[in-house]
Amino acid sequence: MGSYRESLRVPVSWWIIAAAAVITLFVITAVPAGLIAGIIVGGLAAVLLVALFVRYGGARVEVDDVRLRAGRAEIDRSYLGTVEALTGEDARLAFGRDCDPKAYLVLRSYLPGAVRVQITDPGDPAPYWLIATRHPDRLAAALSGHSVGRS
Repeated sequence: MGSYRESLRVPVSWWIIAAAAVITLFVITAVPAGLIAGIIVGGLAAVLLVALFVRYGGARVEVDDVRLRAGRAEIDRSYLGTVEALTGEDARLAFGRDCDPKAYLVLRSYLPGAVRVQITDPGDPAPYWLIATRHPDRLAAALSGHSVGRS
């Protein structure tokens, strides 16, 4: 059995854009309303964005000998069926047009790949889990029990 661990953190570019937005809010508030107002508005925006990014990017994907954890959910490996690594257009379509509304999704728009894992538990309403990942081949290999070289 393979093991795998990944944190789905937001990319650095999002932090740079957020910093620019906070600075912009500070300036457009501080110029007409004063320094204190700018600091309050900029500070609130910064706190809100940091909390949002930490929460959204705090999702983890973990595979061990017993279970798969993705986001807030976990499932025993004995209920996992076919595993499929998806990249490029296949991943985009899997999260969009081809997505089953009953599927469990761990979607992160900034991640290029995904893994679709069929669920065989008859009591689970989700036919499959679709998990965004930076390394679809490694995650699929861990779930299938195979080894894949690091790139």
